[in-house]
Amino acid sequence: MVRKVLMIAHHFPPARGSSGIQRTLKFSRYLGEHDWQPIVLSSHPRAHQQTGDDQMGDIPESVPVRRAFALDSSRHLAIKGRYPGLLALPDRWVSWWLGAVPAGLSLIRKHKPDAIWSTYPIATAHLIGLTLAKISGLPWVADFRDSMTEEHYPADPRMRSAFRWIERNAVERAARCVFTTPGTVEMYASRYPEQPGARWCCIPNGYDEENFRSAENAAEPPASPRRRLELLHAGILYPSERDPRPFFAAVASLKASGEVSADTLRICLRATGHDATFQPMIEKAGIADIVALEP
Repeated sequence: MVRKVLMIAHHFPPARGSSGIQRTLKFSRYLGEHDWQPIVLSSHPRAHQQTGDDQMGDIPESVPVRRAFALDSSRHLAIKGRYPGLLALPDRWVSWWLGAVPAGLSLIRKHKPDAIWSTYPIATAHLIGLTLAKISGLPWVADFRDSMTEEHYPADPRMRSAFRWIERNAVERAARCVFTTPGTVEMYASRYPEQPGARWCCIPNGYDEENFRSAENAAEPPASPRRRLELLHAGILYPSERDPRPFFAAVASLKASGEVSADTLRICLRATGHDATFQPMIEKAGIADIVALEP
């Protein structure tokens, strides 16, 4: 028997700039092989800073997709670059809740799903999942991936309080809370000891062999063996959480000592999402000939 699941995800094609797109996209593609029919509820493309059609073809034709009204407070509701903090609680896409709840209820009436699934790291997605689960009474799977809150994260106390409220309600309401590492499962089981052990699940991030096979077929072998070591980091680097300055300082130290040079080492940071922040750091460290920022 084929069952249906309403999937709530902010990061979904045509959005670009987040590796988190892959988890929802691949779930939507492969759940059908396990007798689950996905229905995707995402946000309007205007809410994303970057969009593109390169992954639209990866969405199965059998998967209905609804992109509900959503704005990015920092871009659409700001005056001279400033906007009230309440317009960004729990995050800058809280307006998505206004469009997604009625859109979700419409999808529930039309498709009659057996379950609801929502995915972090956009906290509003869990807020939408919580609301729809309460109204519909359907079982809800909260895909946290990583921890929503830490002792000092998010750094803003109001945002941390909003995140913790959503997290606590999700843990109490959801039928299953899913994380990508066993360590995070243990953290949440310890944080909420009153919850049954069956509530916690671990589904690690993975990869799709089909994508790598396509890349191998498209790649041309090098004309000659490369002697220069190349290091690549592909994906967002959050300045507040993954500060690269110690790494830049280490590269600068190695360069100053003569242990590395542009002839022996190249470091590519691709699609950091914060190039304007990192470029001055790289130039100040004197390693622009070794470290490159690329789209």
